[in-house]
Amino acid sequence: MTDNGHNPGRKGTLIEARDLTLAYEGMTAAEGVSFTLGAGDYLCVVGENGSGKSTLLKAVTGELKPAGGTLFLSPEVRKNGIGYLPQQSKIQRDFPASVREVVLSGCVAQEGGGLFWRAETKKKAAEAMELLGIGDLAARTFGDLSGGQRQRTLLARAVCASDVLLLLDEPVTGLDPEAAHGMYEAIRRINRERGCAVMMVTHDVGCALREAEFVLSMCRGHSFFGTVEAYERHERLDEAADEILHQHPHQHPGQHGRDPLSGHRPYAAALTRELNHHAKAAHGGQTGRDDAADHAEEEKK
Repeated sequence: MTDNGHNPGRKGTLIEARDLTLAYEGMTAAEGVSFTLGAGDYLCVVGENGSGKSTLLKAVTGELKPAGGTLFLSPEVRKNGIGYLPQQSKIQRDFPASVREVVLSGCVAQEGGGLFWRAETKKKAAEAMELLGIGDLAARTFGDLSGGQRQRTLLARAVCASDVLLLLDEPVTGLDPEAAHGMYEAIRRINRERGCAVMMVTHDVGCALREAEFVLSMCRGHSFFGTVEAYERHERLDEAADEILHQHPHQHPGQHGRDPLSGHRPYAAALTRELNHHAKAAHGGQTGRDDAADHAEEEKK
């Protein structure tokens, strides 16, 4: 369900999802999805094809109702709206309008149905085009632009729609490396200079680790949410666990009535402490839990 009421999460929360189940055309796309997006945060959503990433964005925009769990949107988001950049489509590429008209269309919700654009709205659109480096393209026909110019135009439109929250669905798909770099740079500026929160779906995990503060990894059956540093530790632990299983392929759950990994728990705990130790050194001694707690947990096992 979508929650319009009080949010018990941290101050400045724009979106909070708790144990979401997402379904599309009668099929479950994702389950157990939980994350929080705060004001000014930069969150990248990664995962394999079909893991429900784009479906999640549709749930946030209200296009799709969650099949289970709770999705909270703050009053600030509901008041200021959402700037949404969907995946590219042929219809978008062939849209018969000028760049200025496309960018101005992002302000429709704020205009209140008037027949003419207000001066302040025109100024806002002009500023968005300058921010994205397309001010000199204002009179050009949208369909005549290059892929990178089209995406910058649509991003400027999204910026006009909201200065609080941007949802970006694969914004660099189909772009050459130079154009993709330019898009990432523009998104970074919007986030850091304007304080606009960004939630971006991407297949480029390297981009997520380089650009974002937080990562939501969606896989079939489970998901992970945390800081970039926590995600990297999580991935290293997964790789270590996979290596253990690979070294003992003959064991399986239920064999001899014991957990096949029980004999490796001390190793896994030691590995966790080692990773936390390096994380602590890199972050001035701050980790999610200390070495003593890890040691105590190992002793229990």
